[in-house]
Amino acid sequence: MNPVMHHAQLDWDDQGRPHSRVFDDVYFSDQSGLEETRYVFIEQNRLSERFAALPADGRFVIGETGFGTGLNFLCAWQLFEQQAVAGARLHFVSVEKYPLSPSDLQRALALWPELKVFADPLLAQYVAIHQGFQRLMLDNGRVTLTLLIGDALEQLPQLDAHIDAWFLDGFAPAKNPDMWTAELFAELARLAAPDSTISTFTSTGWVRRLLNAAGFKMRRTPGIGHKWEILRGAFLGWPEETPAPAAIKPWFARPTPLVGERRALVIGAGLAGCASAASLAARGWQVSVMERHGELAQEASGNPQGVLYLKLSAHSTALSQMIISGFGYTRRLLEHLQRGVDWDGCGVLQLAFNAKEAERQAQLAAAFPADLVHLLDQPQAQAKAGIELTHGGLFYPQGGWVHPPALCQWQATHTHVQRLLHREALELRKVDDQWQAWDGETLLASAPVVILAGAAEIKRFAQSAELPLKRIRGQITRLPQTAQSQSLATVVCAEGYVAPARLGEHTLGASFDFKSDDLTPTTAEHLGNLELLKEISTDLVSRLHAEQLDPEQLQGRAAFRCTSPDYLPIVGPLADNQAFAQAYAALSKDARQVPDVACPWLDGLYVNSGHGSRGLITAPLSGELLAAWLDNEPLPLPRAVAEACHPNRFALRRLIRGNG
Repeated sequence: MNPVMHHAQLDWDDQGRPHSRVFDDVYFSDQSGLEETRYVFIEQNRLSERFAALPADGRFVIGETGFGTGLNFLCAWQLFEQQAVAGARLHFVSVEKYPLSPSDLQRALALWPELKVFADPLLAQYVAIHQGFQRLMLDNGRVTLTLLIGDALEQLPQLDAHIDAWFLDGFAPAKNPDMWTAELFAELARLAAPDSTISTFTSTGWVRRLLNAAGFKMRRTPGIGHKWEILRGAFLGWPEETPAPAAIKPWFARPTPLVGERRALVIGAGLAGCASAASLAARGWQVSVMERHGELAQEASGNPQGVLYLKLSAHSTALSQMIISGFGYTRRLLEHLQRGVDWDGCGVLQLAFNAKEAERQAQLAAAFPADLVHLLDQPQAQAKAGIELTHGGLFYPQGGWVHPPALCQWQATHTHVQRLLHREALELRKVDDQWQAWDGETLLASAPVVILAGAAEIKRFAQSAELPLKRIRGQITRLPQTAQSQSLATVVCAEGYVAPARLGEHTLGASFDFKSDDLTPTTAEHLGNLELLKEISTDLVSRLHAEQLDPEQLQGRAAFRCTSPDYLPIVGPLADNQAFAQAYAALSKDARQVPDVACPWLDGLYVNSGHGSRGLITAPLSGELLAAWLDNEPLPLPRAVAEACHPNRFALRRLIRGNG
C-alpha cells in the first residue's frame, strides 16, 4: 500500500470554481455545471421516471467514475427525494482517486445554494475519508453513498454490485486517458445490471467504440452549452467474443434473497447485535433484538471507554482494508452522538516503546497518509499527550475513545427495533420458513431471519458450533480523575492504554487472560494494569496518585473478547456443515476444483461475531455487510475482504487441509 496524494490539489478561478492542478481540467462546466449534470446524467439515464417507478421496498443503484465535488450525487439525491416513494432507497457508488479535502468540498458546494439541504448532511458525514471503500449513510439510511477512494482500475474490480445507471464523469479523455480504457469499460460491463444505462459528457469516437465493444450500445445525442454532442447508451450484455468474468465461487456466492416478510431476530445486544439491527432497520426490516441481560451492552461492549484505534499492517491485507473502512464508518456514526460524554475524537498515540516497535511504526507511517497516521518524536508526543513521556510514537489524529453502550443505545432506538430483554436463547429450530429461538421448553421468538451476534456464546447453537471462536478475558481498571490528571489530552497506548477522563474517571487496561472463565475482577489484574500504566508514563502515575491507591479497593470490570484464529470477524450467511463437506469433497483431493454445486445454505441464518478487541471498528460496518448479503445490495467492502470474513472460510480450509 503506497501513501496516495490523498486530497485533490485545487486552484480556484475568479468566480470561485475549482480547477484540478493534476489534470489541468475543470470539475464542471464554466457555464452551468448544475444544468449540465441534470441534462447529461439525470436526463439521459431517465432517472426521473425510473425513480418514480420504484416500489416501496425498491432500490436503485447508481455507479460513477469521478466523484469530484459530489455535484452529480447531490442532483441525483435531490431528484430521488422528489420522485421516489417512501421506503425506496438510493445507493450511489463512486470512485475517486483524489478526494477533495473537507474544506475544499465545502467551498465547492457553496456554489450551489439550491442544493444546501443535501450538501449539509453530506459535509457533516464527510470525515475520515481514507483509501479504499468508505460508506456514508444519509437521510436515516434512505440514501447510501459508497466512495471507492483510489485508482479506478484498482477499486472497481473489487466491487460487488449491480449498477442500474452509470455516470461516466472522469476528467476529459485528453486530460485523463487512464479513466477511459477498455479495461475500465469491461469493469462497468461486469457490474452492469440487466437494462443498465450509461451516459457521459464526451462524444469522442474511440470512447464510443470501446464502450460498444464492452457490451454497451452507445449513441450520440445533442449536447448542452458548448458541448455539441454527448453519449448515452444501454447495456446489451456481455460480448460473446470476450471471455466472461470469473464466476464467484459457490461457497462465497450470494444466497438467494428471501421473499416475503422482512423480519429478523438478532441474538445478542452488544456492538455487533445493535449494528446488525440498525442496518436492517434502516432498510425497512422489523427487527427484534434478544438479550439475556436486562439492558443492552452488558458484556464486552459494556466498558466505559473503548479505544477507536487502528492496528494496521504496512501491507494491504484484508484485515488492514477492513480496519480502514470500518474506522471511517464508525467515526462517521459517532457524529450522531454527544462528544465528550459518548465519545471524543481526541486522537490516539501509540508509543514506540522499543526498537522493534519503532521500526514497525516507521513502516506504517511510510505506508499511509499523514491525516490517517503520522510519527511524532518524543517532544511532539509529550506536547500532544499533555503528560511527560519517554518515547515518541505514532499518532492517529482522528482516533479517540468511545463509550460503547451509548453507540449501542443510539443504534437500537430505531422505530423498527424491538428489544427483548431477560431472554436467553439456548437452541435454534427451523420450522417451515421460520427460525425459532427456544429456552428449554419455552419458545422465545421466531423470524424468517436470525442473526447470531452473541460473541463466543453462539457456539451453543448446533448450527454454529463448529465456528472456531475463542474467548479471551480482559479486565479494565477505573481510576478517579485528579486535578493533575486532567492534563491528559489524548489516548496513550503501549502494551496497555489509558484514556482521558470520562465523567470523572480514566479507563486503564486491558489485561489478556486466555484461561480464566471467571468474570470477577481481581486485584492481581488491577496491579497488572497499573504496571501497564507505568510503561506508558510514570508522570501520569504520579498525577493519578496511583501508588497511593489501595489495590484491594480499585474498581473495574472484566469481560470476554471473542476472536477468530485469523483475527478477522466472522460475518455472513451460515451453511450446513455436513452438507458443505459432502458438496465440496473434491477440494480435499484438489484445492483448485470449483464444483458446480450450489452452497447448502441454512436459509435465513447469519452470523456477526469474532471482533476481538476491535469491535468498535469492525462491528458497525459488519452490520452493513450483513444487510448487503440479506438485501442483495452493493457490498460495503471489497469482495475479497468480504470473503476473508465469510463464515465458510473455515469449512473450506478444513477440506483443503484434508489434501495433506
